[in-house]
Amino acid sequence: MKLASLLTGLAVVGLFTVGDVSLTAVHPSLTQVATAAEMPTAQQKIALITKNKGQIGGGDQLRRFFFGELDPIGIQPGGGGHVVNLYNKANDVTFSYCAHFDVVVAVKKGKVAQFLASEVK
Repeated sequence: MKLASLLTGLAVVGLFTVGDVSLTAVHPSLTQVATAAEMPTAQQKIALITKNKGQIGGGDQLRRFFFGELDPIGIQPGGGGHVVNLYNKANDVTFSYCAHFDVVVAVKKGKVAQFLASEVK
């Protein structure tokens, strides 16, 4: 009984190995999927956030791109009540974020404690 289960296990492993080799031989690009999708640079991320500012979900994009890199430096009226100004020291950029609507309402180079009221409405 133990010999049969051992042979069955070896046969299954063999099938997976042969299947992987044949799949790679037929379509070699499947093995390079992880290297093909390169992460955007910090400047490309900032440009994308700037392009999408004012759109719902922009805050999620901001958190995903700069997780753990944003420092709150100010709160001011705007958006759906108040906005928080978040500074990214590594790229010297300040984002104004409205948590009520989960949107980035303003982006500016440098450390900006208060944006103009017209920029964060």
